[in-house]
Amino acid sequence: MIKKFRRITNLGVFGAFQWDQEVVNANGQPQCFQHINVIYGRNYSGKTTLSRLLRALETQFLSEKFEGREFEIVFDDGSVTTHENFNAYVGKIRVFNEDFVRDNLRFINNPDEAVEPFALIGDDNVAIQEQIEAIEAEIGSNEEGQETGLFAKLKLKRAAKTQATNSHQTAQNTLESQLRTKATAGNESIKYNSDKFGDQNYTISKLRNEIDQVLKEEFDPISDEKIASNEELLKEEVNDDVAALEYPSLSWDQLVTETEELVTKAVAQSDKIEELAAKAVLNRWVKEGRDHHRSKRKTCAFCGNEIQESRWEQLDKHFDEESEKLEEAIDQLLESIANEKVKLEGVFEIDEKTFYSKFRSRLTEIKEAHQEAVAKYSDSLEELAKQLQARKDDIIHSKDFQGQDDHCDLIRAALSDYETLRKEANEYSSSLGEDQATARTELRLKTVHEFAVNVNYSDQKAEIDRLATLQQEASDAASGVEQTISQKKQEIEVKRREMNDEEKGAIKVNEYLNDHFGHSFLTLEAQENQEDELGEISVRFVVMRDGEKAHHLSEGEISLLAFCYFMAKLDDVETRGTNPIIWIDDPISSLDSNHIFFIFSLIQTEIVLENRFEQLFVSTHNLDFLKYLKRLRGSFVNHHQNKQPYECRFFVVERHLRVSKIIVMPEYLREYVTEFNYLFHQIYLCSKIESVTDDNYSIIYNFGNNARKFLEIFLYYKYPHGSRDRSGEIHLESMRKFFEGHSIPTILTTRVSNEYSHLAGSFERGSTPVDASEIQEVARLMVERLRQDRDQYDAFLASIGEQPESEANEQETEAAGSATS
Repeated sequence: MIKKFRRITNLGVFGAFQWDQEVVNANGQPQCFQHINVIYGRNYSGKTTLSRLLRALETQFLSEKFEGREFEIVFDDGSVTTHENFNAYVGKIRVFNEDFVRDNLRFINNPDEAVEPFALIGDDNVAIQEQIEAIEAEIGSNEEGQETGLFAKLKLKRAAKTQATNSHQTAQNTLESQLRTKATAGNESIKYNSDKFGDQNYTISKLRNEIDQVLKEEFDPISDEKIASNEELLKEEVNDDVAALEYPSLSWDQLVTETEELVTKAVAQSDKIEELAAKAVLNRWVKEGRDHHRSKRKTCAFCGNEIQESRWEQLDKHFDEESEKLEEAIDQLLESIANEKVKLEGVFEIDEKTFYSKFRSRLTEIKEAHQEAVAKYSDSLEELAKQLQARKDDIIHSKDFQGQDDHCDLIRAALSDYETLRKEANEYSSSLGEDQATARTELRLKTVHEFAVNVNYSDQKAEIDRLATLQQEASDAASGVEQTISQKKQEIEVKRREMNDEEKGAIKVNEYLNDHFGHSFLTLEAQENQEDELGEISVRFVVMRDGEKAHHLSEGEISLLAFCYFMAKLDDVETRGTNPIIWIDDPISSLDSNHIFFIFSLIQTEIVLENRFEQLFVSTHNLDFLKYLKRLRGSFVNHHQNKQPYECRFFVVERHLRVSKIIVMPEYLREYVTEFNYLFHQIYLCSKIESVTDDNYSIIYNFGNNARKFLEIFLYYKYPHGSRDRSGEIHLESMRKFFEGHSIPTILTTRVSNEYSHLAGSFERGSTPVDASEIQEVARLMVERLRQDRDQYDAFLASIGEQPESEANEQETEAAGSATS
């Protein structure tokens, strides 16, 4: 059952309706729909809009003209149907409103159209019914916990399917969680470490593809050393170009030539002191002593004897100019050799940071090769220097020159290797990005390979595939049973169609027209059309009057025919036995009082007393019909197999300006449901207005009509003779009698009740605001006059839920007495 319309927004006159705020009792507690619900509201208050909500659930369609419409319908089982999912509602609902009439009685707007046909179960189909019952027995019951037949089998298959699905889903979720963690989740994921692995848009799908790639036999993951070098490479930034090395030129060939020349050069032996010439050390000692004594001493610093001039001449001849020049040449060459060694010191000190990491190992090798070559070169130079020093120490005697290895080629080779490396490093700047991308890919595939091995990806995938196969087999088994049940149900539908009889539908409508309304001259006739493209003969309903197709039906005839059609359709193949939710919206349009009663009796006998509904809604604008609807009574057998009366609840749809709301029906309207009571209530409320507001202005504007109608009824019964004049208006004399001969109240009331209900032939009256103070004064005059008949006035007050003045006076007297005592 429907519990309430929790909210309705932007749907017709319902702007922002909230059930729990509006539909409350005197204590402020929300009131919900019951089994039978009667809704009263004036025309244009929004009753049909509410019926359209239910019809949207029935037809799965709601007009797109309701822009921005939103609603929530709460059911007693806790489920909620909204504007977003109403087209998925599967319950049975049958709605009678103007949309139902327009959709099914299309001839109203187009004389060439007919009435939408429907079929009832035909006669003489016992054998077919037995076949249907046999198929239904085979299908069995689908009642929860008590399944039988195919439904019992289906329950087992579905349980097996659920178990297989859960097992497969669990295995799949486990692997999926591992994949998600590795691919995208957490600080260790590939996506999070895009600087290292190179893909900030990495996904689980990419991980799956790369797992397939790394699990192939031909895949070879990189080594730990390669991992380290790749990680170093990723730290690289584009370096400045490495400048060419400014390396000094080598003088080896020249030094060798000069050394050989000086070492082997002969010195003349004449005038040489034999003893000195024989001993090089002594010769060196004397030479140094000569340098210390020449022009400095006349005596020998060693022995103290005087150095004779002849001895000086003898020494000068021994240490002649040729020897001096040779020694000077040797000293110069020794200095050149020393300089040769010095200029190679530090010349190859290169900062490794100027090279990319991938070149540093080669750079180290080149530096070591250069260092070794320079060391050998220096050794060779040292050997040259030793030979020169030996000749210098024995300047008189020439020596044999000892040739040395030439290591210049080793130095030049190291320099050449360095230059090649330098150029490669400089060229590498342009390809660094590509190499880093390759390094990231290699690192990513390495970690993907490790992941796949660690989680046993292949084994998990095989297990998931196995469980998927079991799930599919279980699903196919359940689907097979479902398909069998569906086929069996289709067989039942085919057999039921064999039993259908559209003519019975027309006859049922005619029964309602005849038996309940006595309209034997207006009937519905089922007529066969020609065969369609499939060779099937269709049936349509045609409205007939006295054997001829009826045209120009009156509003009353349309109302009767439409409602009888709706009632008969409750017995159609799709509805019979389903106990739908029924909503009947204002079915008494243009009907007289007799027909209004017959409509009520049809609802009471055919719907309520026959228990053909789960929940019933009836809305009306007519107070006479409302008077009958409060008599709707019935009972049903509950779950405990006991008779239980239907619960009834009454509501009112009120409209203020352009906005409507639903409220609980006031007690006076439930208990005294006549228009006469209602009209008095409106006059009474108007007399109590102290200031006009948005909440009460409609009472002022409607006062003219309400006062006129009230006085017509009241004065007719008070003065049956001569209460109206020839024009049908209230006779002025009757008004004067009502006001006991007072002219001013009589004239004022007559003017207000006539002018504000008919505009009194003055168009200007309708284009100007009403005089609220004048209307309030008339309302007070009328109430004061009615108060003079105390018994009747108290009865009026009681009928609208107000405390009679006699009771109020008694309570005041008792209160005063209590205070005095």
